[in-house]
Amino acid sequence: MAESVKENYERAKQCMETNYYGTKRVTAALLPLLQLSNSASIVNMASVYGQLQFIPSETIKEELNNDHCLTIEKLDELMQKFLIDFKEGMLKTNGWPVLVSAYKVSKAGVVAYTRILAKKFPTLHVNAVHPGLVKTDLSFNRGNLTLEEGAKAPVMLALLPSDGPSGVYFDQMEITPF
Repeated sequence: MAESVKENYERAKQCMETNYYGTKRVTAALLPLLQLSNSASIVNMASVYGQLQFIPSETIKEELNNDHCLTIEKLDELMQKFLIDFKEGMLKTNGWPVLVSAYKVSKAGVVAYTRILAKKFPTLHVNAVHPGLVKTDLSFNRGNLTLEEGAKAPVMLALLPSDGPSGVYFDQMEITPF
């Protein structure tokens, strides 16, 4: 198992491409259609590891959590800074997580991106959710939830009523601090 989660720059880049940039690309492709709806929702898949408590640097935490100043462009720059620091072996020195770092940073990026989108598109419900530890190949089948149980929170968020929350992070069915 340790070998399959060992990080190198190429794996870190691929993780960032899939989790963060993939989320952005799918959202960009679907936004024109979603804006035509009266009750559209965007539910971004996050992770418990995307919470700020897993980022050692207070400065990076503040940047990711700054609702007033953080833009998509600044967030992209921060994600690129992570990849540069990873490539140069500067993760610990510059305050990034060192274990499962690309996964943690990419998922924190997804949550921050979710919050930016919610502000930019106030007529949409835009939330991020950690579905729980689902028994899949990704969790090496060690999850405690079935696929159906893991789908419960994302489906709930997709079907929020018009007065439901937006721009928040859910740990399964509960709103949780980023």
